Amino acid sequence: MQIPLQISLHGFSRSGSLRDAIRARAVKLERYHDRITSCRVVLAFDSRRKRRGKQFRARIDLTVPGGEIAVTREHDEDVRLALRAAFDAARRKLGDYARARRGDVKRRSPAAAPRRAAAGAAAP
Repeated sequence: MQIPLQISLHGFSRSGSLRDAIRARAVKLERYHDRITSCRVVLAFDSRRKRRGKQFRARIDLTVPGGEIAVTREHDEDVRLALRAAFDAARRKLGDYARARRGDVKRRSPAAAPRRAAAGAAAP
């Protein structure tokens, strides 16, 4: 990456293993697009909603030449599952973006006008 990885943890204690897992996954994203200019990962824990709703949220913001990719995933049991889901979604979006930039994606041709039956023709 051309700009260092930014990691923000909200509601978590300083966890070296969690930061290492984020760094390892961010480095793997370069396999799909080698010109990532910035990567920001935000992990949040909402302790206000204990029994309902989503508690863990992972957001990834990637900046690449010509665009930005943003992904948010939530999970109610484990922060690592939310993190994995967010990086998997970012990987898919980044791969799609790279294929479109290379021109590997087929463009749709304008749809031909549907044929209409002649006004005097009888239906079969």
